[in-house]
Amino acid sequence: MSISYDPASSVPPFEQVRTSLANQINDGTLAVGTKLPTVRGLAAELGIAPNTVARAYRELEEAGLLETRGRAGTFVGATGDETLSRAQAAAATYAEVIRGLGLSAEQGVAIAAAALR
Repeated sequence: MSISYDPASSVPPFEQVRTSLANQINDGTLAVGTKLPTVRGLAAELGIAPNTVARAYRELEEAGLLETRGRAGTFVGATGDETLSRAQAAAATYAEVIRGLGLSAEQGVAIAAAALR
């Protein structure tokens, strides 16, 4: 597991951690059931505050990508595949709406990117 973190980036640290983990979960690099480092351990490794990692973990848990099993730790959840499928279905619906409105693919992408920020 490798977390991308750039302290000079304008993207908040928790978002960098969250995005890096989500990408690895969704592309299968982090398989279902993989145990993640503790919040404190990952924070120390990255040189960031534990609350930053905790926020990233919490948001990923709310999205169904991670599950916390008490003292056993935090693991990649089984719903990661479902989350990706739901996102792909939502994207297909969005593309259909954009085409129906007569907007170009570029305009649709720009609107989606602005909404994700």
